[in-house]
Amino acid sequence: MGKTPVRMKAVVYALSPFQQKVMPGLWKDLPNKIQKVSENWISAALLLTPLVGTYTYVQKYQEKEKLAHRWQDDIIML
Repeated sequence: MGKTPVRMKAVVYALSPFQQKVMPGLWKDLPNKIQKVSENWISAALLLTPLVGTYTYVQKYQEKEKLAHRWQDDIIML
């Protein structure tokens, strides 16, 4: 059985990084969005407080864990 070459066309679609719009609605009407957040500051606080608290807790826990391992290693070496 003979193999005959088959011509295939490769089509590549690409966008230039300068032509891509990432989150275009984020910056649209920014002063009005800031005003809405300032009107609803209690909602923003209730949203951000658990996030900041969780992040702070994780950072302190990881540091505490590092120190605990350091002391365990020192005790084993003695």
